[in-house]
Amino acid sequence: MVLEKIKEMLADKLGISADEITAESNFTELGLDSLDIAEMLMNIEAEFGVTVEADASLTTVGAIVAKIEELQK
Repeated sequence: MVLEKIKEMLADKLGISADEITAESNFTELGLDSLDIAEMLMNIEAEFGVTVEADASLTTVGAIVAKIEELQK
């Protein structure tokens, strides 16, 4: 559920198919810069009702998904 929503959000932003995004997808490789990532984190907070702090370990889609799931517990 969380992974699919994140993939959908990224696909809309990047203008690509959600099928092209996997849990292993790296944000830099997807073409996101630090401003894009900050914007994405704000959108995630609004969508999922959690506060995700920017962190150097959050470099992949899977890392963000794991963080969201951890915060929702």
